[in-house]
Amino acid sequence: MPIISPSDLLLPAEPGQRALARELYALAAEQPIISPHGHVDPALLAEDRPFPDPARLLIVPDHYLTRMLLSQGVPPADLGVPSVDGSPVETDGRTIWRRFAAHWHLFRGTPSKLWLEQTFRNVFGVDTPLSPATADAVYDALAARLAEPAFRPRELFTRFGIEVLATTESPLDDLGRHAKLAADGWGGPGGRVVTTFRPDDVVDMEFDGWAANVDRLAEISGEDTGTYAGYLAALRRRREAFIDAGATSSDHGHPTARTLDLSPAEAAALYAKGRRGAADPGDAEAFRAHMLLEFARMSLDDGLVMQVHPGAVRNHNRWLHARHGRDVGGDVPQATDYVHGLAPLLDAHGNDSRLTVVLYTLDEDTFTRELAPLAGGYAALRLGAPWWFLDSPEVLRRFREAVTETAGFYNTAGFVDDTRAFCSIPVRHDVARRVDAGFLARLVAEHRLAEDEAAETIVDLAYRLPKQVFKFGGERS
Repeated sequence: MPIISPSDLLLPAEPGQRALARELYALAAEQPIISPHGHVDPALLAEDRPFPDPARLLIVPDHYLTRMLLSQGVPPADLGVPSVDGSPVETDGRTIWRRFAAHWHLFRGTPSKLWLEQTFRNVFGVDTPLSPATADAVYDALAARLAEPAFRPRELFTRFGIEVLATTESPLDDLGRHAKLAADGWGGPGGRVVTTFRPDDVVDMEFDGWAANVDRLAEISGEDTGTYAGYLAALRRRREAFIDAGATSSDHGHPTARTLDLSPAEAAALYAKGRRGAADPGDAEAFRAHMLLEFARMSLDDGLVMQVHPGAVRNHNRWLHARHGRDVGGDVPQATDYVHGLAPLLDAHGNDSRLTVVLYTLDEDTFTRELAPLAGGYAALRLGAPWWFLDSPEVLRRFREAVTETAGFYNTAGFVDDTRAFCSIPVRHDVARRVDAGFLARLVAEHRLAEDEAAETIVDLAYRLPKQVFKFGGERS
């Protein structure tokens, strides 16, 4: 029995709305993919090596999957997740795959199940439903595909219809992978790969190794980070290098959305305190808050779009962090205050249309109460799509319902896949396009939107808006 993947996947159940949604979805489906925020390793495309076995490609690096199994008592080591202390982990791909398949029922109703099944079918052409009984058959079918030249990363990039893929790098990255892509003259036919400036590890004093990272920033930039002025100069120098490598945006993953406008003397004093190792958590938060406003000023100078991703309590599962490190599923969302937190930044620059700040949230309660009114009232603000814990069909629907009446469609920034899982990119964008088609079809059915307006809007949401907001150039001819 094949995986069920009807053309009406996620479209409205009501026949009239479904017919409208089909037509709208068809317009979106033919658009290239603009992926303005994600965490694909640029080495994947720079080196263009064959993917590893199915388990190492699809399970081991996917914290959506491994955290679910951990919640049911399966330790990440049993799924091949590397340990920080070198303790043994499972290395046999087929064993990992069988163990995962034995727990596949845990993902019923989750976006992970939807994404993975659609990846099997639409990327690899594997229709056999995953189960303990079919684990080996699915594994073998996927492994056979991965051995084919057509399933190398660069070939898939082209087949996926990606026009722009933005990766995310630290200022400490030498951008060598991007340099190799440029030297190869490669971005895929009609496509390109760009970097994004993500300075958290040199801004957040609570980040492991912050002081050493700032020292490294001095080495790579050629600026003296012993002083606050030199530190700012080093950041500006690295931003220039990122722009030269194609960056159009920066990204800031702070615990909160707080901003603070300190005087140069106050900021320098905080920085010096951090360099001495004397900063407490309040100092670290104040410095992060001030740097968000400092980065807004830099963006006014160099034009980088500013993405703000607040609200994650990092490494909440301390056992998991101690055993396996960062970014393996140990983070959780928290409530986030945008109205008061962003006030200093908005007071200073919120009405300056030269600045673009794309706001994201892990706190769904803020959609209507805070984010939509803010984006609907400040020239500098745009709303980013639901991400991470919220990037699911139900929340994507609720997002449109919650923000559209206040902020409209054109104060949003299109969909971001925010993924390390390269092979899931087309699937995730397809899900968002289907959800938007259903929402627009309902507005047409309720006589709140004309069909021609809905047709234009679905293409804007899928393609034109992210291309415009993230400054990826003009529209297609």
